[in-house]
Amino acid sequence: MTQEDEDLLLKDLCARLPYGVILSVTLKDKYDDIVNRNIELTEYNLGYITKASNWQKYKPYLRPMSSMTEEESNEYRMFIDYSYNDFTSESTPCVYIDKINEYLDWLNVHHFDYRGLIDKGLAIEAPEGMYNY
Repeated sequence: MTQEDEDLLLKDLCARLPYGVILSVTLKDKYDDIVNRNIELTEYNLGYITKASNWQKYKPYLRPMSSMTEEESNEYRMFIDYSYNDFTSESTPCVYIDKINEYLDWLNVHHFDYRGLIDKGLAIEAPEGMYNY
C-alpha cells in the first residue's frame, strides 16, 4: 500500500468515525493462523489503527454507490443540481455548494464509497443489510 493510499484511507476513516463504520481486520491468532474479525471503528481504537505498521489488514466495509435504494436515491437527489453546459448540450450533476457538508455527512451516514476505495482494494463491499440498524 502506498503512502497516498494510506493517507486516503485515514482521511476516509476519520470522516466516518461518528457513523459506526465496520472494519475487517486480518490478524494472526495464538497459533499463528490467519483470522478475520469485524470491529466497529471507534475513537478508542482509531489511535491504535493509525499507529499500525500494516494498514493492509484494516479494510472498512462500504456500500458501492450502485447499491443505493430508491428511497436513498430520492434523498440523494435533494443535494444535486443539474447544470446545463452550453458547450456540450448536456446537463451535468453538481452538488449545491452550500450543502456540501450535509451531502458528505449523508454519504458517510449511509456508508457509501464515494472515494472509490472498493475499486482500489482499500475497502470491502458491505454485505446487504450489514448497516441496517
